[in-house]
Amino acid sequence: MSKQVSTFGMISKLDSVLMTQKKFIFNYKNVRWARGRHDTYLCFVVKRRTGPDSLSFDFGHLRNRTGCHVELLFLRHLGALCPGLSGSSVDGARMYYAVTWFCSWSPCSKCSQQLAHFLSQTPNLRLRIFVSRLYFCDEEDSQEREGLRHLKRAGVQISVMTYKDYFYCWQTFVARRERSFKAWDDLHQNSVRLVRKLNRILQPCETEDLRDGFALLGL
Repeated sequence: MSKQVSTFGMISKLDSVLMTQKKFIFNYKNVRWARGRHDTYLCFVVKRRTGPDSLSFDFGHLRNRTGCHVELLFLRHLGALCPGLSGSSVDGARMYYAVTWFCSWSPCSKCSQQLAHFLSQTPNLRLRIFVSRLYFCDEEDSQEREGLRHLKRAGVQISVMTYKDYFYCWQTFVARRERSFKAWDDLHQNSVRLVRKLNRILQPCETEDLRDGFALLGL
């Protein structure tokens, strides 16, 4: 199988392909109270396939800009990352894309809705999202919670980052200078807490069914 690795020139001009160690740790740290972390960072990998023996990919990172959330900023450049996304490639072969995001915050409700709509128009693209922290998801009736459920219904795989995901990002997106990734205090505990919280958000029907069952039993 032939593989080609490249970096996306246009995005490279917006942000350096590799993040500094300090920037990555500060923005991706899965602390309970993320004070001062107003920016959202998005590390991405885009894999392309035109056949069983053809695979290439790009990687890089972005952060939000004034007036544009980082998820929508990524979509603005998707045409250059994914040529032939809405049709065929230059040689007529059908292109298939697998996009993976590692985000410091989960998407807001508006971004979730726009992403879901975009994906409904591009069946040859699959999106996976890993998040370090959940954005405004504390309230049961939060619009951000519904936005995440909307993404799940659109076929997006949404997960909370765990140690192996931070390790992968450190190896792939950070100018680490041979420095090994060192987990911060409570990384695992906070990750477990967020995994449970996300599972509750994405499975509201199952939870409600259980509550109804317990109510019938008088519990």
